[in-house]
Amino acid sequence: MPNTSPITAVTAYGHPVGVSNDEFRAAMSRLAAGVVLVTAYEPPLDAEGPKGEDVGMTATAFMSVSLDPPLVLVSLREGSRMDDLLDEQPLWAVSVLSESQRHIAGRFAMKGRISDRLLFEDIPCIRGEATGSLLVGGALATLECRTEQRVRAGDHTLVIGRVLTAGVLSADGGPLTYFRGRYRQLD
Repeated sequence: MPNTSPITAVTAYGHPVGVSNDEFRAAMSRLAAGVVLVTAYEPPLDAEGPKGEDVGMTATAFMSVSLDPPLVLVSLREGSRMDDLLDEQPLWAVSVLSESQRHIAGRFAMKGRISDRLLFEDIPCIRGEATGSLLVGGALATLECRTEQRVRAGDHTLVIGRVLTAGVLSADGGPLTYFRGRYRQLD
């Protein structure tokens, strides 16, 4: 039987009347997600100035898109530092965090945080050969990517990247997950 319900009026925020931001956020918090650290290298503005800087951000909206070609997607808050950086340069990386790396996820998810250089200071990392982005030691897996497409979606940008390298660094431990507003581990 076809849906015969009337079209619902839309609020100024683009939500149907009766669906608040809090209700939507609460419903989506019931979807468990893996936690990754997205990294990129911000090159220096000029050869004579200060050197470039490594940038990182925690993401839970990350997924595989295609096997052939290998594509992944990450959702970035529009206007965030990572969104702005990946709009300027196409190379980035992802480290799939293990349950023992909750402190890394929390550190790079903080609002009003200190500089990324200081956040990376005591985290064991290697620099990816394909992108120059940092890859977290002890991560369950790493991917280096080149942006193929950027799609605006509401207040976020969906960045689709072609996977240039993929590695499984650690088979120890389980994945770090995010569920009901908290980092968790599988039991």
